[in-house]
Amino acid sequence: MADHAPTGPVELGADMDYAEHEKTYNGFLALAKYGSLVCAAILIAMTFGFFGGGGFIASLILFVLVCAVGGYLLR
Repeated sequence: MADHAPTGPVELGADMDYAEHEKTYNGFLALAKYGSLVCAAILIAMTFGFFGGGGFIASLILFVLVCAVGGYLLR
């Protein structure tokens, strides 16, 4: 069988753009952070609306409030 393992230097392509890499990674972290906040806010609002008897409007207000407070704390 033929061995197809590379034998040359590890980096043959262009140099890494570390600034762009960090920008992409920071964007991913922000998306994960605020996406988790929105998921948690939806779950809290749904729990309040379904089991707390709050209704749709009260749950919507609670969702916006949790998102606003969480967004302020996460910035």
